[in-house]
Amino acid sequence: MNPPKSSSSPVEPVPAELEKVDEIKDLLLPLPSAEEEVEAKLPAKFDPLQRYLQEISKYPLLSREEEEAIAKAYYETKDPKLAYKLVVSNLRLVVKIALEFQKFWSYNFLDLIQEGNLGLIQAVKKFDPYKGVKFSYYASFWIKAYILKYIMDNWKLVKMGTTQAQRKLFYRLRKEKERLAALGFEPTAKAIAESLGVKEKEVEEMEMRMSQMDVSLDAPIASDSEDTLGNFLKDTRPTPEEQYAREEVLTKFKKLLKEFSNQLTGKDYVVFHERLLAEEPKTLNELSQKLGISKERIRQIEEKLIKKLRKFLQEKLPDAMYFHLALPSKD
Repeated sequence: MNPPKSSSSPVEPVPAELEKVDEIKDLLLPLPSAEEEVEAKLPAKFDPLQRYLQEISKYPLLSREEEEAIAKAYYETKDPKLAYKLVVSNLRLVVKIALEFQKFWSYNFLDLIQEGNLGLIQAVKKFDPYKGVKFSYYASFWIKAYILKYIMDNWKLVKMGTTQAQRKLFYRLRKEKERLAALGFEPTAKAIAESLGVKEKEVEEMEMRMSQMDVSLDAPIASDSEDTLGNFLKDTRPTPEEQYAREEVLTKFKKLLKEFSNQLTGKDYVVFHERLLAEEPKTLNELSQKLGISKERIRQIEEKLIKKLRKFLQEKLPDAMYFHLALPSKD
């Protein structure tokens, strides 16, 4: 018995055009957007820090013996080529030290590196290779000093570390707070002061300086106000009336000085003009030699003239006593 024939129709061959659909799909990659086309045409983003690190990596490091030999040769000859070798071979040391200060500086890191390089150059100038100290160790102090001073001078518009003690406290304050916190102690001003061996008040002042933000005098006092902080500051400049009064008194004062001078003769005249009125007053010793009298006698004449002049001005110009009269100091 013959098997029954299948009711399904035979499979028709796929047209050749459809066989190529999959191949065409593979070729149809997504077209780039307009932004992607622009970015593709732009050059790679320039990173000055990475470029600098690449450049300094080209300079070979010196061995201890090479560094010592070059340092001694420079110390004796002051040859700038030798100084150049010492500097470029230690540029990576500057970067390493600058990284320690990066947490204090939120601006351009290259600024710290640049200041550190200045410290490195200064170290080369000052280094004495005959004292048995490794140059990199010696240079590290100069590099740190220059970077720290730069941070202190530029932390705020108003300099906050003008003495060596303040700069030292600025650098150690944050480290000490972190150390105490890690040990489980509350980093209070008192605890920090005791640990660093400074006054508690100094720690409080430095913390206040570091936490306060600079405020522009042109900043408005409120978002809905046109008044600025500068409008509420007292103007210490003299008023036009005060300025005019002062100029008038000074004019009269100059005329009275001339009148007083015309009354003097001999030694009194010389001491008055060369000791009291001169922009660069003569010393007691100079006048003593010129007039042939003792320094004590010159001093007595000077005191007598000052008393006489004050009495004269009180009588002729009482208003002059409200203004400062600069008289030379005794020597």
